[in-house]
Amino acid sequence: MIDPQNQANKFIKLFGKDTAESGLDVFKMSDANLLRNLELGIQFGKWVLIENVGEELDPALEPILLKQVDRSGSLRLGDKSIPYNQSFKFLMTSTLPNPHYSPETSVKVTILNFAITPFGLEE
Repeated sequence: MIDPQNQANKFIKLFGKDTAESGLDVFKMSDANLLRNLELGIQFGKWVLIENVGEELDPALEPILLKQVDRSGSLRLGDKSIPYNQSFKFLMTSTLPNPHYSPETSVKVTILNFAITPFGLEE
């Protein structure tokens, strides 16, 4: 989500608090234990929100973005195979006002633009 005014962050935090069965975890891309926290979120079916995403994504997120779940119901993240819980939701927000994502990234994700512009308000 492109979210320069942090509206999407507020919405997801409120919505996730009420809707997510196993809870909502919020992390930043710069967190040292990000992959470990993602593993726990995948395993226990939590909603995971990553804030302050830049234009380049960590290649370690690739299996999550592509939802590469094998027949046994596991997702391979790094060198670990993690049981995939169907309740898991993965959300990312960027505070950049006009980010340019590569075509490879744009194909893997759904981009929502929460930026308010005068033209958008007129429509």
